[in-house]
Amino acid sequence: MLVLVAPGQGAQAPGFLTPWLELPGAADRVAAWSDAIGLDLVHYGTQADADAIRDTAVAQPLLVAAGILSAAALGDIAPDAVAGHSVGEITAAAFAGVLNDTAALTLVRKRGLAMAEAAAVTETGMSALLGGDPEVSVAHLEKLGLTPANVNGAGQIVAAGTMAQLAALAEDKPEGVRKVVPLKVAGAFHTHHMAPAVEKLAEAAKALSPSDPKVAYVSNKDGRSVTSGAEVVERLVGQVANPVRWDLCMETFKELGVTALIEVCPGGTLTGLAKRALPGVRTLALKTPDDLGTARDLVAEHANA
Repeated sequence: MLVLVAPGQGAQAPGFLTPWLELPGAADRVAAWSDAIGLDLVHYGTQADADAIRDTAVAQPLLVAAGILSAAALGDIAPDAVAGHSVGEITAAAFAGVLNDTAALTLVRKRGLAMAEAAAVTETGMSALLGGDPEVSVAHLEKLGLTPANVNGAGQIVAAGTMAQLAALAEDKPEGVRKVVPLKVAGAFHTHHMAPAVEKLAEAAKALSPSDPKVAYVSNKDGRSVTSGAEVVERLVGQVANPVRWDLCMETFKELGVTALIEVCPGGTLTGLAKRALPGVRTLALKTPDDLGTARDLVAEHANA
């Protein structure tokens, strides 16, 4: 059983889209998306520096575009399930046929702008906790006024809150946590700080005409497979101010009997988590087009099985 997954914000790197645009038709496709959403995805994916693509309003549509483009390069594949981490859920909605490509990119553009605006109100951020017991860490974060915004499984939790709260965390780590790593994001995503963005995204969602998922769509909210397109969109809206439960998504992968996981461009983060949390599941990250041959072989194996 094959699951196709899409990474979230922070996975981007300068120039990461460059080799993908060399594929036949890719540059024209991305240019058309750029025109549709009023953002030069080609420039940001090939020439912009790390600071420029750290901007939430840029990073989010760039990641969704890269995910859709790299998945399309695999050919006409039919995964058994799809999921995405945070903004990657919009990419997954495109994989599942809930939204067409242009609708997905239009929604994520509005999401990024709304979240960037909400983040500008208060100086906030996010930090990853490596190691430790999840229950102990969550209790410690709550004591400091922080939110466990991403519960990623495999011993990783991401805390979100004000910069002062995150500084206090760096000085006072939960018992058992080896390291606290600040993330390259521009706000406390998936917390109450994003409430204004939820309102704007809910308004934007009214213009959508979602279809029901063609494959199992595993949601960040609770790891449940969602069968209604309208519910997928509802969850995409609420997810902005609520924690990402990637740990529960991986539990669902186990229950579904997933045997292989492919992470679309810019892959690496979710395959790393899967290697620790899903022993025995084959993983592959699409980083450059050089990975497509191996990925297609893996897809073919599962199709034949």
